[in-house]
Amino acid sequence: MKKHLLSVTQIAALRKRLERCKTQILALDWVTQGSLSQSPQGNWRWTRKVKAKTVTVALSNGQAELFRRAIDDHRKLEKLLDQMRAISQQVLLNSVEAVEGPARRKRRISS
Repeated sequence: MKKHLLSVTQIAALRKRLERCKTQILALDWVTQGSLSQSPQGNWRWTRKVKAKTVTVALSNGQAELFRRAIDDHRKLEKLLDQMRAISQQVLLNSVEAVEGPARRKRRISS
């Protein structure tokens, strides 16, 4: 079955979406992974994984606000990267003819 290739117009529209993602990435500020929590006593904690271990750091109110924004921007960055990967894969897979022939089979491992 022959796959439908993207037209020049479709590729241009996808490139425009990719460029919008890049522009949104440039608008981001500090980024960091992890989560922010507040204890019942009002103490702020930033928690993240480092080499499969959970690491927690106590934060001041000012630091907590900076970390909240950095964590939010990190999540935005990850979503934008996912969109860019999806757009790129769509163009890369559908802009030129693919190899004809049967699909590759996975090797069976005999026990």
